Amino acid sequence: MRILVAEQDQALGTFLERSFDAENYHVDLAADSEAAKAMADAQEYDAAIFDLNLAAQEGMEILRHVRSRRESLPILVLSNRTKPEERAQALDLGADDLVVKPFAFSELSARVRAMLRRGGHAPETVLRVDDLELNRVERTVNRAGRRIELTPKEFGLLEYLMRHAGQRVTRAQIIQHVWNLSFDTMTNVVDVYINYGLRITDIAQASQRLKSLET
Repeated sequence: MRILVAEQDQALGTFLERSFDAENYHVDLAADSEAAKAMADAQEYDAAIFDLNLAAQEGMEILRHVRSRRESLPILVLSNRTKPEERAQALDLGADDLVVKPFAFSELSARVRAMLRRGGHAPETVLRVDDLELNRVERTVNRAGRRIELTPKEFGLLEYLMRHAGQRVTRAQIIQHVWNLSFDTMTNVVDVYINYGLRITDIAQASQRLKSLET
């Protein structure tokens, strides 16, 4: 899943980027309101996190701008503002949730997952291709009812391929969206992961066949 984060505090922005990346989210980080608005207009996101403590009214302006264009986008705002009416204004402008600074990342991550699960604003959370099922929020993969354990990058690769099932995707697109890297024509990381994934599939199928023979 791809998240837009607008945060002018470079240290906090880097922390959020690394922390969400460790949970296999892809983060686009914007340091000011103009960059955030441009990203939101150009890219589809599964969720957004906006810091209301940007200069002047920039935080509220981002929220107003993005909500007017992305009605169903789940938006969480961060704030250290003490006045209840300011926090209420953010919710009235379209924020789905609000977290007060300082915060624990575990709570922030849980609130993002809760936003994604809720009806109305939730994107497609469960992907299915034949008997393969991937839950984007719970981070689980099942094939024919059998759980498959994947690393974060394996999960991200499978999610991307399932989201584009039946479409042609290039190595460059995969590297950009799954690894958040620019394309290097010398890398074979995509081939390595896909070949490994095919072996996992073969093993799972072989295991199922053995079980059927035993019964």
